[in-house]
Amino acid sequence: MLTVIGLMSGTSLDGVDAAVIRTDGERIEGFGPDLSLPYPAALRQRARKILDKAATLSPDSPELKAVEHEITRYHVDATRQLQALVPEVDLIGFHGQTILHAPDHHHTWQIGDAQLLSRATGLAVIHDFRSADVAAGGEGAPLVPWFHAALLHGAPKPVAVLNIGGVANITLIDADGTIHACDTGPGNALLDDWALRHTGTACDVDGKLAAMGTVNQTIVEDLLADPYFARPAPKSLDRQTFAAALDRVSGCTPADGAATLAAFSVEAVRRTPLPTRPAHWYVCGGGRHNPVLMHAMQAALGAPVEPVDRLGWNGDALEAQCFGFLAARSVRGLPISAPTITGGPDNLSGGRLTCAGLMPVPSWIRKTGAA
Repeated sequence: MLTVIGLMSGTSLDGVDAAVIRTDGERIEGFGPDLSLPYPAALRQRARKILDKAATLSPDSPELKAVEHEITRYHVDATRQLQALVPEVDLIGFHGQTILHAPDHHHTWQIGDAQLLSRATGLAVIHDFRSADVAAGGEGAPLVPWFHAALLHGAPKPVAVLNIGGVANITLIDADGTIHACDTGPGNALLDDWALRHTGTACDVDGKLAAMGTVNQTIVEDLLADPYFARPAPKSLDRQTFAAALDRVSGCTPADGAATLAAFSVEAVRRTPLPTRPAHWYVCGGGRHNPVLMHAMQAALGAPVEPVDRLGWNGDALEAQCFGFLAARSVRGLPISAPTITGGPDNLSGGRLTCAGLMPVPSWIRKTGAA
């Protein structure tokens, strides 16, 4: 078993989540402390500008490099805080910050300086989790299903875990144990952008804005006519894929626009093509804190819908824990892709190892063959 710090900075651009997990990438022995470090508003704004023009940015852009460095420093700080609580850490799983995800062009781009993180913490780092799958023809996302399946070992099936982050994705574990997954559509990203535009707040806190509005069903149907929703799974999205939806609701009142965008996210989940309808849904990600989304999901999905916290999971640390779990899989050469999860080849591992300044290379890494 390895003690791993997992780090995640999601598409909502709200900050770094960090968590300790004890795992071999197949079994989970236990969890340690976790924390979140919010990004300041100025960094969020700069990072958002990078997202908006990532398709045209050079990797050597001074603007991008400055944002990457600052984001990495927050990851360093988060790691050091956990190291102070758990000194004997073996490894870091470092997702980085996705700024562009275009698997149809065999390209996915996460920024973050793994060498700086390794040098500053004195730990080996697994990073770049998605590129190998995308290069092999896969979607490179979602990657959390392996972790969900490990957590749900022995649970009644079929069961689904719905992650509502900036983009929403689903893990379905069928009755025979097969894992199916895909991005369903927008999660919180459009709501966040709309709320920021109309209230100055970075999200629709407690769904209050959407709760006051009326859904424009015509707009919802127009948005769901996008060819993405007719595609079979596996499939994945960039955070900005449906950014034009904000223009589509521009004629709405702030409350009606929020209600309509929330309905769009919910209906995209309901219409996701799945081989089996789940008997139970568990929801993670920031969206589980939005009562409008949760109540609408319950009404739409025809099965119990509950936050993952009801299972005893830490819903706020889940994705960070996941990348600790995937780091352990990576160093053991275990697959993090599968045809029914990302569409990539079966048994394909992923992630790259950085041991900047760690000499000699730790003995456990040499024993796994990862070095």
